[in-house]
Amino acid sequence: MRNSGTRFLASSLLLLSLRVQHFVGGCSCSPAHLQQAFCSADIVIRAKISGKKLISEDNGESFDVYNDLIRYEVKQIKMFKGFERKKTVQFVYTAPTSAACGVTLNTTSKVQYLLTGHLGSDGRVQVGLCNYILPWEELTLSQRKNLNHRYQMGCDCRISTCYTLPCSVSAENDCLWTDRLTDKTLNGPQAKYFSCIKRSDGSCSWYRGGSPPEKEFMDISEP
Repeated sequence: MRNSGTRFLASSLLLLSLRVQHFVGGCSCSPAHLQQAFCSADIVIRAKISGKKLISEDNGESFDVYNDLIRYEVKQIKMFKGFERKKTVQFVYTAPTSAACGVTLNTTSKVQYLLTGHLGSDGRVQVGLCNYILPWEELTLSQRKNLNHRYQMGCDCRISTCYTLPCSVSAENDCLWTDRLTDKTLNGPQAKYFSCIKRSDGSCSWYRGGSPPEKEFMDISEP
C-alpha cells in the first residue's frame, strides 16, 4: 500500500514538474535585435492602448493562467508589416501573467508603442514578453526610419549575437552583433543605429547610412 502511495506521489510530482517546466520554459527567449524581431513577426505596428479586458474561457467562473487572455484594445497609428494579412489591428492578446509570458501595457496614458506580434490560427494578434514591445519615444530616429524599409531589406540576412571571443561569421549572410562584447549592453550602437543589409554580391553587412561609430568587429561598408 505504501509503495502504491509512493508511486502515486512520484507520478504526481513528475506531472507537476513537467507542467511547470513547460509553463516557465514557454517564456524562454533569446535577446533580439529589432531587425530580427521585425523579420520574424507577422505584424508590426505603432499604436496606442485604449482599453483592457480579461477574456475567460469559462465565462469568468475561475481564473485560468493557461487559457485566459488579456485583450488590449489598440488604436493603430501606423502598420509597418502585415498589410497583406490584416488591414488594421483593433485588438492584441497576451497571457494574463508575466510568468506565462504576458505583457502589461499602459492603458491610462498617451504612451504610443511599437508592437511586434504573431497572428494565431484564429486571426488574433498575439503579443508576449518574447516580442519586441517598446514605447515609441524610446526608439532612436534610425530605428524609426529602418522600420519603414531597411529592416525588411535585411530579412534574408542573419544576425548572430557575439558574447565572447573568438567571434566570427559562419556564413556570408551573417552580421555579427557585437554590442554585448564591445559596449557591455545589447542596446549599443548596432542595436540603435544599424541594420544588416544584403549587398550586391550576396553577402550581408551592417549599414547605417551615415558615419558609423569606431568599433571593432563591425563590417560597416555600404551595400
